[in-house]
Amino acid sequence: MPIRTGVGLAMLLWAVGPTATAGEDGQSWWVEVLSEQNTLLAQARLPESNEWCLLWNHSVQGFPVADCFRVTEGQLFLDSSHTPDFAAGLGYIEGRGRLESDQNHGYRIEDMNVPIAGNVLPLRVGSNAVRHRVQLGDDTLELSDIAAHRRVDLRITQKRSEGTQHP
Repeated sequence: MPIRTGVGLAMLLWAVGPTATAGEDGQSWWVEVLSEQNTLLAQARLPESNEWCLLWNHSVQGFPVADCFRVTEGQLFLDSSHTPDFAAGLGYIEGRGRLESDQNHGYRIEDMNVPIAGNVLPLRVGSNAVRHRVQLGDDTLELSDIAAHRRVDLRITQKRSEGTQHP
């Protein structure tokens, strides 16, 4: 997984390697990390499945939480959520997916199918203890390393897959 850095965080580029492939039209879906000033901080090509997860450690309890997304017909959807506990701020909303046990005393909400407006997910990135990160198959983009305590937008966009994408 190549990582390129330039002057400051705004020049950080992260591109997923061979696990991602372009569609027949040469286009691939990418997740971009944008600052409040709309500066590209990082970007990564989605895996062929067009699925990815936002992972973090709960800021109070410290346990891992995962919200997983998918791109279907050009629309970003929240697909599932997983947590070992319904602590502060986490939980199930009736009619929004299917609540299941994860067999480890935790909870998984499946089939949520919540469309994300404009294909943009706003996020206040936590400290390294919270460790916000984007999981793309076997590859991980560490958001807390590049934008801790900052507001960012995670934007899904389609780009030509030829070569490396530079900010």
